[in-house]
Amino acid sequence: MRFPLIMTLIILLIGFVTDLLIYKSICRVGARPVWRKLYAVTSVLFALFWIVLICLPKRSGSDDSFERLMWCIYAYAAFYIPKYIYVVFDLIAGLPRLWHGKRLRWLSGVGLGIALVVMSGMWWGALVERYIIDVERVDVTIDNLPEAFDGMTIAQISDLHVGTFGSDTVFVHNLVDEVNALHPDLIVFTGDIVNRHTSELEPFVSTLSRLKSPYGVISILGNHDYGDYSDWPSDAAKAENFARLITLNRRMGWRLLNNESVAIDRGGDSLIVIGVENVGDPPFRTYGDLRAAYSALSDSLPKVLLSHNPAHWENDICGNDSINIALTLSGHTHAMQIKLFGWSPAAMRYRYWGGLYGDGGKHNLYVNIGSGEVAIPARIGATPEVTLLTLKTKRP
Repeated sequence: MRFPLIMTLIILLIGFVTDLLIYKSICRVGARPVWRKLYAVTSVLFALFWIVLICLPKRSGSDDSFERLMWCIYAYAAFYIPKYIYVVFDLIAGLPRLWHGKRLRWLSGVGLGIALVVMSGMWWGALVERYIIDVERVDVTIDNLPEAFDGMTIAQISDLHVGTFGSDTVFVHNLVDEVNALHPDLIVFTGDIVNRHTSELEPFVSTLSRLKSPYGVISILGNHDYGDYSDWPSDAAKAENFARLITLNRRMGWRLLNNESVAIDRGGDSLIVIGVENVGDPPFRTYGDLRAAYSALSDSLPKVLLSHNPAHWENDICGNDSINIALTLSGHTHAMQIKLFGWSPAAMRYRYWGGLYGDGGKHNLYVNIGSGEVAIPARIGATPEVTLLTLKTKRP
């Protein structure tokens, strides 16, 4: 499947009109011919990005072509979104001329300033912020937590999407070092380790196998881990890709829970860790089965659920007194890889998009905003997250 032709032509047309208006603005301020020519040439080159997109496959191509596609789209957006902003301000600045007034030159200057800030922020997110690892330390109080587990630490990582890094293991190496330096009792990974193909994981197996904790690494699958975002020559090829992912989890020494649970014993008491396959609202497919993973959901044992999509907690666990799951750990949202002054556009799509939430009763949810990227190779304000959760016994 190729990038839609009609959409490409519309984007090219909008870009052409935008560049024409900016060129006229450059001429209006009396810029030298060399600057006019330079702008014209660079505009043509960026338009060629979209011509390239017509030729690149969207789903069935190699992982390298998918990575190039992401960068082409982002590079185009990082230059043209600021241009759109400037043009809007410049057009508004010229409105007084309709009734023989003077152009508001100061407003054009404001538009130019905002455009430059946006452009700088977008490139900062792509070249710098996507590599700055942020450790979030969170205390979670659990009603029936035995004293033996009071103070237990869980390091959560999520949404690595290693295919976005190609074969460059530097960031993942640094992430592993960051997690190990926290000396957690348990490490959990809450899904989306790849973008489309298990082959993306191959260069990172050795690095990720270095994650160590007394209770090991427990992982689950996310919506990207099933191969649903790629075209396959046969069902058998897709099944082989999935089986390979499970094998690589074992090679890394991770305990992958596919609708399963495991008991962690400590000081004569037990903590149940439940892992379900992906459960989500449309358009994401559901593979998970909570009751198959652990049937006695109402028993008194303390439980931690690993479920990739926070919609699972919202739809099935929040406010449900028949389910005794004190803490659910999720990922998936990425905070849409944009977080500014505590707000993220993810809030328009997800009620629970990042951080610690509760229903006022016995159910808590923590949403990790992930470490990797998908769709755009950048994190603007939403830096890669490692969460260190400390379990606390509720005291009278």
